[in-house]
Amino acid sequence: MPPVFAHGRLRLYLLKLLDEAPRHGYEVIRLLEERFQGLYAPSAGTVYPRLSKLEAEGLVTYATEGGRKVYSITEAGRAELADRSGELADLELEIRDSVTELAAEIRSDVRGAAGDLRREMRAAATASAAQVGEEDSWKAAKEELRKARQEWKEQARRAKDESRRAREEAQAARRQAKEAQDRAREEVQRIAGQLQEQFARSGGVLGSLAGAWLGGTAATPAGAAADAAPGWAADLAPTGDPARDLDRLLDRFRDEVRDAARDRGVSAAQVAEARDHLAAAAARLATTFTPRP
Repeated sequence: MPPVFAHGRLRLYLLKLLDEAPRHGYEVIRLLEERFQGLYAPSAGTVYPRLSKLEAEGLVTYATEGGRKVYSITEAGRAELADRSGELADLELEIRDSVTELAAEIRSDVRGAAGDLRREMRAAATASAAQVGEEDSWKAAKEELRKARQEWKEQARRAKDESRRAREEAQAARRQAKEAQDRAREEVQRIAGQLQEQFARSGGVLGSLAGAWLGGTAATPAGAAADAAPGWAADLAPTGDPARDLDRLLDRFRDEVRDAARDRGVSAAQVAEARDHLAAAAARLATTFTPRP
């Protein structure tokens, strides 16, 4: 039988199980056996050394409860799990394929055992015919053969059901992976749209920065700031102190730009482009605050 887990894959799957919930070693073994529908269960000598190695690498930690170590994943472990999310999706499919292969091997073993049993029954029937009578022995042999065939059919049916379930689960996993990707893409597009809409409401400066960080055009139509200004930061009620009101508006501006950069990421080129936009905004605001005759 080929290895159930390729090199490094059991380590990845242990991190996945611990990311679901803190678990002790025996529970991890039991869960692996359930995932393989009872067709495979790793030994304690396989699981515990790997848990200890993950603990030594800082990917998991443990607390002693009732005399047993209960392992929990650390932030470093979650980071590795996130970095290898694509590998994890492939691993789920590999596990389902392994279940299918194991079920096929069981069917093959059952067929071979049934054939051996038929041969043994025929030999037993031939031997017993000389002692207790050919007819009675043959009837007994036929009954035993019937039972053996029934048992073989039942085992073959169970193996077929397990193989079918494994295929259905693999198909479901592929659908779920695709749906997750679609949902993630839609969420990114939704967030990008919200940010662009929010930045557009904040005026030409934020609109330009949003365009630069979201990969769109940085141009802002003339008059957009004036049209959108009344809607931006409308929740900040005037305090009666213009200098303080200006500080609050600048704080809101800084927070929204910083949040956009943190959520979407920012490159050196985008920082340079943002500096140009900020310089232009500073010049425009300086003009605004210039006393008029």
